[in-house]
Amino acid sequence: MDAEKLKLMLQPDYVHPELAEILRTGAPVGSLDESTDIHELRKLLLQRKLEAAKNADQNLSSKETDVQIPTRDGSQITLRIYQPLEKTNARAPVLVMLHGGGWVLGGLENEQPLCQKWVDEFKGVAINVEYRLAPESKFPVPIYDCHDAVIWARSHASDYGGDLTAGFIVAGISAGASMAATVSHLDRDDKNSPPLTGVYLSIPSLMAPEAVPEKYKSKYLSREQHKDGLIINQKAMKLFRDNYQDDPRSPLMSPIIWPSGHNNLPRTYFQIAGSDPLRDEGLIYEQILREDCGIDTKVDLYPGLPHGFWSWFTSAQFSREHFKNAVEGLRWLLGKS
Repeated sequence: MDAEKLKLMLQPDYVHPELAEILRTGAPVGSLDESTDIHELRKLLLQRKLEAAKNADQNLSSKETDVQIPTRDGSQITLRIYQPLEKTNARAPVLVMLHGGGWVLGGLENEQPLCQKWVDEFKGVAINVEYRLAPESKFPVPIYDCHDAVIWARSHASDYGGDLTAGFIVAGISAGASMAATVSHLDRDDKNSPPLTGVYLSIPSLMAPEAVPEKYKSKYLSREQHKDGLIINQKAMKLFRDNYQDDPRSPLMSPIIWPSGHNNLPRTYFQIAGSDPLRDEGLIYEQILREDCGIDTKVDLYPGLPHGFWSWFTSAQFSREHFKNAVEGLRWLLGKS
């Protein structure tokens, strides 16, 4: 971990210079509170994601297939599968992608650029998961949808050219990262085979305030320091949780307190933003994995930037850097860096 970046990360008032200049020009940044209309917010997020896709600077050739898969409660969810247009002799690693959005927002468009880049860069198969959202589907339905998608991928990825022995990664952004961490524990405890080989956690939510053990309280500061932060703040998180109706003391919601611990989890890549209320739970979890469990970790830090910055400031250099880092992080998870 970059020590100089970490020092800047932990300064509550530090603002990334490029972001400071953007804000100086009066660029609008959305804010949420309990009165925000979830359906209107879904439309706005979709618009932002489509803008981000335009700025991804890719030259891609992938085939997309939507499939319906059954869930454990008898419903169905959609998976969008990305695979190379041309067959190759290379073994194709498999990525299962879980989008962000506070369990109430987002869809298949969220992580389209990274799924397409996975195909282009690694000749792999990406499985983008459209898990059910709150308030229509409350806790823990989205979590189990995501686990069902991983279980399905284990049995069916080869139908689309995937080879789990070349790599089997679950990846998530924000709420999706929370579920990716949870799914990695569920999958390990179920002793599923072949096992996941990597976990990608970008701006993860990993420990609700109600669940923080005493030993971590002195390091769990960012929720208070950035409660009025850009993009995601205390009011926004209340909006999400009121709709999701989660149990904050459940390890399904706060995987840092997983009862069987964290040993024998896959290597894990983190992206953590400095002005993010969720900053410290990402730092704490990374330290637990690395120091307590001997798990290989890689971390990219973004001092002075808020939660999900790349979705709002789509043309900024730091957003392009984030995407580039994501690709290199996936490369590291595959053992190719």
